[in-house]
Amino acid sequence: MSIQSLILRNRSYRRFYQNEGIQQSQLESWVDLARLSPSARNMQSLRFKLINDPKLNAQVFPLLKWAGYIEDWDGPIEGERPAAYIVVLNDESLSNNYYCDDGLATQSLLLGGVEDGFGGCIIAAIDRSKLRKLLRIDEKYKIIHLIALGKPKEKVKIEKMENGAIKYWRDENQTHHVPKRDLKDLII
Repeated sequence: MSIQSLILRNRSYRRFYQNEGIQQSQLESWVDLARLSPSARNMQSLRFKLINDPKLNAQVFPLLKWAGYIEDWDGPIEGERPAAYIVVLNDESLSNNYYCDDGLATQSLLLGGVEDGFGGCIIAAIDRSKLRKLLRIDEKYKIIHLIALGKPKEKVKIEKMENGAIKYWRDENQTHHVPKRDLKDLII
């Protein structure tokens, strides 16, 4: 599969086939891709908490906010929730500046997931204090964001941006539409 194909398939999926689990070894293989990604100053301060237990997933879910632009949606319903989560952390004892390492690592991790037929969504709207307590995350780790993962149950369609409207939206068939700027608008 070409890199362009992988990137086009790497959308922010928010609805999954919840009963299709993700094995620990699969999650570890994607974190290994993150591990191999470039790291500013080669500090390698990112850490990852892997969660794929349905009971723990159910406790993590209410600590998240989903799709801010879709105001009448509280997130995926039971049966469409993530099969796994990865919490992306920074080890503050090594460095409190992870530069862009989190973006590089997360993109690598998600591309690995897409290649294996999975998808995910990066979530930064998290009740961090409750998540820290639930997962017993040491204070030396800053919670950067969380990646929700599973077999995508939704179609995501890239649209041409009209009149500068950047908000994603869902149609009556629950297809998720994401407007993108034209390439000519990005190159200066």
